[in-house]
Amino acid sequence: MNGKCGHQLNRINSYAYNSTWRTKLCTQYQWRQMARDVRLNGLTTSGKTPSLQERVDSNESSDKEDNESAVHDIENQHGSTDQQQADVHAPDAVIYNAAEKLTLPREIAFVAVLCLSQFMTQVGLGQTLPIVHVLGNSLGVSKPGELNSGQLAWITAGYSLTVGSFILISGRLGDFFGYKKILTIGLCWFSFWTMVAGLSVYAENKFLLFVFARVLQGIGPSLCLPNGLALLGATYPAGKRKDFVFSFFAAAAPCGSITGAAFGSLFALAWWPWAFFSFAIALATTALVGILVIPDIPSEAREKRRTMSWHETVIQLDLLGGAVGVLALVLCNFAWNEAPIVGWQQPYVFSIFLVGILMIPVFFYIELRVSPLPLLPLKALNSDVAFVLACLACGWASFGIWFYYTFQTFLLLRNNNGTGSSPLLTTAMMVPEGISGAIAAVVTGFLLSRLRPAWVMTLALLAFTLGTVLICTAPIEQTYWGQTFFATIVIAWGMDMSFPAATVILSNTVDREHQGIGASLVNTIVNYTISIGLGFAGTVEVHVNHGGHTRPDLLKGFRGAYYVGLGFAGMGLVISVLFLLRSYRRDGRMAS
Repeated sequence: MNGKCGHQLNRINSYAYNSTWRTKLCTQYQWRQMARDVRLNGLTTSGKTPSLQERVDSNESSDKEDNESAVHDIENQHGSTDQQQADVHAPDAVIYNAAEKLTLPREIAFVAVLCLSQFMTQVGLGQTLPIVHVLGNSLGVSKPGELNSGQLAWITAGYSLTVGSFILISGRLGDFFGYKKILTIGLCWFSFWTMVAGLSVYAENKFLLFVFARVLQGIGPSLCLPNGLALLGATYPAGKRKDFVFSFFAAAAPCGSITGAAFGSLFALAWWPWAFFSFAIALATTALVGILVIPDIPSEAREKRRTMSWHETVIQLDLLGGAVGVLALVLCNFAWNEAPIVGWQQPYVFSIFLVGILMIPVFFYIELRVSPLPLLPLKALNSDVAFVLACLACGWASFGIWFYYTFQTFLLLRNNNGTGSSPLLTTAMMVPEGISGAIAAVVTGFLLSRLRPAWVMTLALLAFTLGTVLICTAPIEQTYWGQTFFATIVIAWGMDMSFPAATVILSNTVDREHQGIGASLVNTIVNYTISIGLGFAGTVEVHVNHGGHTRPDLLKGFRGAYYVGLGFAGMGLVISVLFLLRSYRRDGRMAS
């Protein structure tokens, strides 16, 4: 009996220490009351009913602990010491500090491989942006010198469609089957369909196969991203070390997009398929290294899986909720990205969008009423998390618009002749964004341990807003070193301050067993809002550019798209300021 009660008490103490949302919702008195209940439950489960004397003894013991704890709290009113935190020795806490078991070289390799999952995702996005018109000419959907071909949008949108949609269920797969296993499968899948995209140059219908490969290619990073983040969240406890590894993960994004653009531009000078062939080889190599250096993180859910039936497995994975949620995201995303090409007047576009919208409340009904184990960590979605996710969605929708249309402005409009720049020069003009983003991610690692998250998110949305204002008001004939250069520097701070802040908050909010779900939520918001934001911007662009057949019309359309991004960034800034004021108001109430 004593061993069982002691183990249960250790688990309570471990969860109280490791789960931020539990310690926020429950006072110390409530945890002591739970410990008292466990003692009584232990007496009951041992086969006898606790006597009156045993109940009195239990209450007296708890009261004594309360008095001793009160004195101890007065003596240590400025916070717990490191030794007190080390006293948490439950099995869950040991697993949660798995980083301590890694040697330094292996830890470096482990973090590097996980950061590469973010890096490779952005390489896949960035490698097509500067050569989109080269691809259009080679695949037979545009002609040399043609300024506007709507079908080219699917070269980028096809990839983003699945990256943003399938992340929703990928975290649960990792929680259930193992983060390392799903990450490795994602890298292998990513590699295979990248190779197919390159081989599409030999197909009869080149463009169809290329877009098909790009759509399936996006499933790979949707498996990698949340499980890479989940591995970091499950390996490192809350603290400065965790803040820094998440910041490194975020820094990989701008570096990856610029690297992908650079290699895509270089290979396009010779033969563009080599950009995809070399990328496929790099992905396969990363998967092999990951198998060797990524540790297996024990999980209670995976231990239970071995004795589960197929029916229980379906329930655990929430396949019904996952299928409905993914389908709703795909349909809405498809409609918003197809509408700028063919118009909303097409019946199939509006019908697909309507079905997607109707499936969203069905998804939430399943998650709230039907599924015993919902995909979304609804218990963790308090008002603070909702504010953070709203800021994240607005900021990254703005950034997606900024990134895509800045590339298009450089390629088609901005150089000394007003005729556009080469892919390689366009990539060179975007390099400051990658460097600035890497610096911002490291600085954010320091800020997260010194500023409240509300301040970090407010600064991030301010950077998104300023970066968009600078680029959308820059005269097209102005030198690059004017507003455009500073826009590339400023916008990166929004990206690399908001992402690590949100991932740290969500990782510290959900239990260790559900790190994959928390990571999926952050990545779904980031990648899906990028894609859906481009759909909004594209719709505005085609309605104001008069067909986009001349450069002044193109510029007018790009300006319209930029203003959509500015609207998203401004709305996010307002939300972040409200979040900041709310946090100070709440602290004031607690102080009084």
